Amino acid sequence: MSKIRTLNKRRAVSPVIATVIIVAVTITVAVAVSYWMSGIASQYTSFEKVEIQTAICSYEVNATGFDYWKIVITLKNSGTKAATLTNVFVNDGETEYATDYAASTDGITAELDTTIAGDPLHIESGVTNEITVWIEDSPTMTLSSGTTINIKIHSASGMDYIRLVQLT
Repeated sequence: MSKIRTLNKRRAVSPVIATVIIVAVTITVAVAVSYWMSGIASQYTSFEKVEIQTAICSYEVNATGFDYWKIVITLKNSGTKAATLTNVFVNDGETEYATDYAASTDGITAELDTTIAGDPLHIESGVTNEITVWIEDSPTMTLSSGTTINIKIHSASGMDYIRLVQLT
C-alpha cells in the first residue's frame, strides 16, 4: 500500500508545459527540414543557359595572303551556374571541311571539332564572352558570300547552342 501512495503523490508535467514543449520541438524540426530541403532544391535547380547574342561575320585577308571568313560570336550565360563550353562545330563538323575550321578564345587557335582553344571555355553566370571562328577560303570549299552555315557550340553538360550565320 505504501507503494501506491508514493506513486499517487508524484506529479506529472502540467498539460500546458507539455503542449509548449511539443510545439517548440515541432517548430525546431520544421525549420531544420526546411533548411535541408532548400539546400537540396538549390542543388538540383541550378542550370546553364548560354545565349548566342550576336554572330558577326566578315571576310578577311591576312598579311600572308591567307583568305578566311571570320565569325565573332558573343555568348552570355543567363543560367544560374557556370557553363563549360568544350566544342564548336561548323555545319555539324562535316569531315570535308574539318581541317579548314578553327576556333579560339583569347587568340589561341584550335580545330573546331576538337576542343575550344585546347581548354574548355568557362563562362560564369551572368558573364558575356566571345568566341572567334575562322573558316579558310580554299578552292576545295563551296562557301561563298550569302551562304548560310550552322555554328553549334557544345557544353560539358551536353547542351548544344546553335546559330545560323550568313557569310557576308
